[in-house]
Amino acid sequence: MPYEDIPQLQISSMKNRCSEAEWKARVDLAACYRLVDIYGMSDMMANHISSHVPGEEGAFLINPYGMMYEEITASSLIKVDLDGRILSKPDFGPLDYGINKAGYVIHSAIHAARPEVACVIHTHSWASMAVSSLECGLLPLTQTAMRFLKIGYHDYQGVVLDTAEQASLLADLGDGEAMVLRNHGALVVGRSVGEAFNWMHRLELACRAQIGAMSCNSPLRQVPSQVLEETWNNYQPSTRRPYGLMEWPALLRKLHRMDPGFCT
Repeated sequence: MPYEDIPQLQISSMKNRCSEAEWKARVDLAACYRLVDIYGMSDMMANHISSHVPGEEGAFLINPYGMMYEEITASSLIKVDLDGRILSKPDFGPLDYGINKAGYVIHSAIHAARPEVACVIHTHSWASMAVSSLECGLLPLTQTAMRFLKIGYHDYQGVVLDTAEQASLLADLGDGEAMVLRNHGALVVGRSVGEAFNWMHRLELACRAQIGAMSCNSPLRQVPSQVLEETWNNYQPSTRRPYGLMEWPALLRKLHRMDPGFCT
């Protein structure tokens, strides 16, 4: 098919159609989508990252179903409420994208139950899918993995299309920040987009390291339980600055050098 015959994205700007706080949330979320892709955690147009809309209770932003992570811009994000109603979206032209139901079911449940959560990231990376399929789950083999010593687990119940699954998903996440979705992938939450990205990036590294170590056909080195607990405690909010506080501005600079189109 000649390039000129391929349907092109025609996205109108949303900057003048939203508050300053919403626009900032849109820019951060669009950046997160592109960074997840850059760091090898995207699955074409599958999966979702969402952000609450500051000052608008129950409203959150999520990707249009049909766009690749590398294409997401601040203006392309769709604002929905907790009932799945579209509150605002740009003019996509003839493509007229909407949202994916599975993404809405998962993300709306968490935003409704955890008002302190600003961002939810769900991935199907090869490493997280591999670990999610292991009976042992995520092992505390590395310092990075020890941060997830008390990670949650949610058993697979099929494609998440039924809101009846929301209750068990929330129970398994509890008040934690990370969860392995058995036979599925991974999910993290954060009080900011930067914090959520930090959680997911570290979880991805922990999964990759475990798969690498388990592939070597050599005994795995164990760490004493007391050391595991002490290390886990060093990662808790009461013992350190918020995650992403230093990294997120640097990541935005990195992304802007690579392609500033995310903030349009």
